Amino acid sequence: MRITHDMIEIISHPGPDRSVTIEGLKAYKVYSRRYRNRRIGDFLKELHLTEGRNTGFKKILDAIKANGSPLPEFETDEYHDYFVSRFFIHDGFYDSFTEAFSGDEAKRPGSTTTKTTTKTTTKREKTELVIELIRENPEISVSDVALKLNISQDGARYHLNKLKKQGVIHHEGPTNGGRWIIDIPV
Repeated sequence: MRITHDMIEIISHPGPDRSVTIEGLKAYKVYSRRYRNRRIGDFLKELHLTEGRNTGFKKILDAIKANGSPLPEFETDEYHDYFVSRFFIHDGFYDSFTEAFSGDEAKRPGSTTTKTTTKTTTKREKTELVIELIRENPEISVSDVALKLNISQDGARYHLNKLKKQGVIHHEGPTNGGRWIIDIPV
Protein backbone atom coordinates (compact mmCIF):
# COMPACT_ATOMS: atom_id res chain seq x y z
CA MET A 1 0.00 0.00 0.00
CA ARG A 2 1.27 3.46 -0.87
CA ILE A 3 -0.37 6.71 0.21
CA THR A 4 0.60 9.90 -1.57
CA HIS A 5 -0.82 13.44 -1.52
CA ASP A 6 -3.27 12.65 -4.32
CA MET A 7 -4.09 8.93 -4.12
CA ILE A 8 -4.00 5.63 -2.28
CA GLU A 9 -2.47 2.79 -4.27
CA ILE A 10 -2.87 -0.85 -3.26
CA ILE A 11 -0.80 -3.55 -4.95
CA SER A 12 -1.80 -7.17 -4.50
CA HIS A 13 0.14 -10.24 -5.59
CA PRO A 14 -0.44 -12.67 -7.32
CA GLY A 15 -3.25 -10.66 -8.92
CA PRO A 16 -6.91 -11.24 -9.75
CA ASP A 17 -8.54 -14.50 -10.72
CA ARG A 18 -8.14 -15.52 -14.37
CA SER A 19 -11.81 -14.76 -15.00
CA VAL A 20 -11.13 -11.04 -14.43
CA THR A 21 -10.16 -9.40 -17.70
CA ILE A 22 -8.13 -6.24 -18.31
CA GLU A 23 -10.98 -4.89 -20.48
CA GLY A 24 -13.48 -5.63 -17.69
CA LEU A 25 -11.36 -3.72 -15.19
CA LYS A 26 -11.15 -0.69 -17.48
CA ALA A 27 -14.94 -0.77 -17.99
CA TYR A 28 -15.53 -1.39 -14.26
CA LYS A 29 -17.34 -4.64 -15.05
CA VAL A 30 -15.84 -7.44 -12.99
CA TYR A 31 -17.58 -10.75 -12.49
CA SER A 32 -15.83 -13.47 -10.56
CA ARG A 33 -17.32 -15.93 -8.12
CA ARG A 34 -14.25 -18.07 -7.70
CA TYR A 35 -12.14 -17.85 -4.56
CA ARG A 36 -8.39 -18.09 -4.64
CA ASN A 37 -8.57 -19.26 -1.04
CA ARG A 38 -12.00 -20.36 0.15
CA ARG A 39 -11.01 -20.30 3.86
CA ILE A 40 -9.90 -16.68 3.69
CA GLY A 41 -13.01 -15.76 1.70
CA ASP A 42 -15.33 -17.41 4.24
CA PHE A 43 -13.42 -15.81 7.12
CA LEU A 44 -13.71 -12.33 5.57
CA LYS A 45 -17.45 -12.88 4.97
CA GLU A 46 -17.93 -13.79 8.66
CA LEU A 47 -16.22 -10.53 9.64
CA HIS A 48 -18.49 -8.66 7.18
CA LEU A 49 -15.42 -7.40 5.31
CA THR A 50 -16.56 -9.01 2.07
CA GLU A 51 -19.58 -10.78 0.72
CA GLY A 52 -20.26 -13.51 -1.78
CA ARG A 53 -22.70 -11.76 -4.12
CA ASN A 54 -20.07 -10.21 -6.37
CA THR A 55 -21.21 -6.63 -5.73
CA GLY A 56 -17.95 -5.23 -4.33
CA PHE A 57 -16.91 -3.28 -7.43
CA LYS A 58 -20.40 -1.82 -7.82
CA LYS A 59 -20.48 -0.77 -4.15
CA ILE A 60 -17.06 0.87 -4.46
CA LEU A 61 -18.08 2.76 -7.61
CA ASP A 62 -21.45 3.83 -6.17
CA ALA A 63 -19.79 5.18 -3.00
CA ILE A 64 -17.13 7.02 -5.00
CA LYS A 65 -19.71 8.57 -7.35
CA ALA A 66 -21.93 9.61 -4.42
CA ASN A 67 -18.90 11.25 -2.79
CA GLY A 68 -17.99 13.08 -5.98
CA SER A 69 -14.50 11.59 -6.01
CA PRO A 70 -12.62 10.73 -9.22
CA LEU A 71 -13.15 7.20 -10.50
CA PRO A 72 -10.50 4.68 -9.42
CA GLU A 73 -8.07 2.85 -11.67
CA PHE A 74 -7.60 -0.91 -11.63
CA GLU A 75 -4.69 -2.58 -13.37
CA THR A 76 -3.28 -6.05 -13.95
CA ASP A 77 -1.12 -7.70 -16.58
CA GLU A 78 -2.03 -10.43 -19.07
CA TYR A 79 -0.52 -13.07 -16.75
CA HIS A 80 -2.43 -11.81 -13.67
CA ASP A 81 0.82 -11.52 -11.70
CA TYR A 82 -0.34 -8.38 -9.85
CA PHE A 83 -3.42 -6.29 -9.20
CA VAL A 84 -3.20 -2.53 -8.62
CA SER A 85 -6.06 -0.39 -7.28
CA ARG A 86 -5.68 3.39 -7.28
CA PHE A 87 -8.14 5.55 -5.36
CA PHE A 88 -7.76 9.26 -5.97
CA ILE A 89 -8.25 11.92 -3.32
CA HIS A 90 -11.39 14.08 -3.57
CA ASP A 91 -10.62 17.71 -4.48
CA GLY A 92 -12.27 18.96 -1.27
CA PHE A 93 -10.27 16.63 0.98
CA TYR A 94 -7.68 19.23 1.96
CA ASP A 95 -10.28 21.91 2.83
CA SER A 96 -10.66 20.77 6.42
CA PHE A 97 -7.02 20.23 7.23
CA THR A 98 -4.88 22.23 9.58
CA GLU A 99 -2.30 24.88 8.95
CA ALA A 100 0.02 22.44 7.23
CA PHE A 101 -1.18 23.99 3.98
CA SER A 102 -2.16 27.47 5.10
CA GLY A 103 0.11 30.45 4.70
CA ASP A 104 1.47 29.21 1.40
CA GLU A 105 -1.42 27.46 -0.28
CA ALA A 106 0.25 27.64 -3.67
CA LYS A 107 2.53 24.82 -2.52
CA ARG A 108 -0.43 22.57 -1.72
CA PRO A 109 -0.71 19.63 -4.12
CA GLY A 110 -3.23 20.28 -6.88
CA SER A 111 -3.65 23.92 -5.91
CA THR A 112 -4.08 26.74 -8.39
CA THR A 113 -4.52 30.48 -7.90
CA THR A 114 -8.27 30.19 -8.56
CA LYS A 115 -8.69 27.33 -6.10
CA THR A 116 -6.68 29.19 -3.45
CA THR A 117 -9.02 32.18 -3.60
CA THR A 118 -12.11 29.97 -3.38
CA LYS A 119 -10.76 27.90 -0.50
CA THR A 120 -9.69 31.00 1.48
CA THR A 121 -13.21 32.42 1.18
CA THR A 122 -14.70 29.10 2.25
CA LYS A 123 -12.42 28.92 5.29
CA ARG A 124 -13.27 32.51 6.25
CA GLU A 125 -17.00 31.76 5.99
CA LYS A 126 -16.61 28.65 8.15
CA THR A 127 -14.63 30.64 10.72
CA GLU A 128 -17.48 33.16 10.89
CA LEU A 129 -19.98 30.31 11.31
CA VAL A 130 -17.90 28.92 14.20
CA ILE A 131 -18.14 32.28 15.98
CA GLU A 132 -21.90 32.31 15.40
CA LEU A 133 -22.21 28.76 16.82
CA ILE A 134 -20.27 29.83 19.93
CA ARG A 135 -22.55 32.85 20.35
CA GLU A 136 -25.59 30.56 20.22
CA ASN A 137 -24.09 27.91 22.52
CA PRO A 138 -20.86 28.72 24.44
CA GLU A 139 -20.69 25.10 25.69
CA ILE A 140 -20.57 23.68 22.15
CA SER A 141 -18.12 20.80 21.68
CA VAL A 142 -15.64 20.27 18.85
CA SER A 143 -17.70 17.34 17.57
CA ASP A 144 -20.88 19.47 17.56
CA VAL A 145 -19.09 22.22 15.61
CA ALA A 146 -17.93 19.59 13.11
CA LEU A 147 -21.44 18.14 12.82
CA LYS A 148 -23.16 21.51 12.34
CA LEU A 149 -20.64 22.68 9.73
CA ASN A 150 -20.50 19.28 8.01
CA ILE A 151 -16.71 19.09 8.35
CA SER A 152 -14.33 16.70 10.08
CA GLN A 153 -13.40 17.09 13.74
CA ASP A 154 -9.88 18.02 12.58
CA GLY A 155 -11.45 20.76 10.46
CA ALA A 156 -13.45 22.05 13.45
CA ARG A 157 -10.30 22.04 15.62
CA TYR A 158 -8.49 23.94 12.87
CA HIS A 159 -11.06 26.75 12.88
CA LEU A 160 -11.25 26.88 16.70
CA ASN A 161 -7.45 26.93 17.04
CA LYS A 162 -7.18 29.61 14.37
CA LEU A 163 -9.63 31.80 16.30
CA LYS A 164 -7.76 31.13 19.56
CA LYS A 165 -4.42 32.13 17.98
CA GLN A 166 -6.00 35.31 16.67
CA GLY A 167 -7.21 36.12 20.19
CA VAL A 168 -10.86 36.10 19.13
CA ILE A 169 -11.92 33.27 21.49
CA HIS A 170 -10.59 31.22 24.38
CA HIS A 171 -11.81 28.16 26.25
CA GLU A 172 -12.44 28.07 29.99
CA GLY A 173 -12.90 24.94 32.07
CA PRO A 174 -12.18 21.29 31.35
CA THR A 175 -11.65 20.03 27.83
CA ASN A 176 -14.77 17.88 28.09
CA GLY A 177 -17.21 20.48 29.31
CA GLY A 178 -16.13 24.05 29.84
CA ARG A 179 -17.22 26.89 27.65
CA TRP A 180 -16.01 29.13 24.84
CA ILE A 181 -15.62 32.85 25.49
CA ILE A 182 -15.62 35.40 22.65
CA ASP A 183 -12.93 37.97 23.51
CA ILE A 184 -13.32 40.39 20.61
CA PRO A 185 -16.70 41.56 19.32
CA VAL A 186 -16.88 40.40 15.74
